[in-house]
Amino acid sequence: MTEENQRRVVSVIVINEASVLSRITDLFSGRGYNITSLTVAPIPESKYSRLTIVTAGSVRVIEQITKQLHKLIPVLRVYEHEDMVEKEMAMIKLPITENLSDINTLCEAYNGKIVNAGESTIIAMVADEPKRIDNFLNAIKRYNPKEIVRSGAVALER
Repeated sequence: MTEENQRRVVSVIVINEASVLSRITDLFSGRGYNITSLTVAPIPESKYSRLTIVTAGSVRVIEQITKQLHKLIPVLRVYEHEDMVEKEMAMIKLPITENLSDINTLCEAYNGKIVNAGESTIIAMVADEPKRIDNFLNAIKRYNPKEIVRSGAVALER
């Protein structure tokens, strides 16, 4: 990725009401900006939600996005993360015939564990930095995953 088109993480605090997410995604798509990851969750004990958006662009593009987001009525705060803690989660369904000890050891190396076991499958979960999740997903391929689900990024300023 060039200096002009770097990965960016933006948080948006909004009033938790109908159509807010649609208006925000329309803003991105209407200007031709791609959203790599989008995570939304209510802020506990409030009427607000936090959107964590991962996108790519230059400093100028992110400034434009930020200005446009501020114009939307339900938006209270928009900021690009500089010094942050960022995590993603992945859940993987694997055949029970694979080596459970090896799988659990691999999961533990990526802040995870086996979270469920059934008759024919196990489900493992990991939570780590996005690049480390990429590495884990490459490593787990040798155990013949049946299904993989990955969350979007969540981030907080230090």
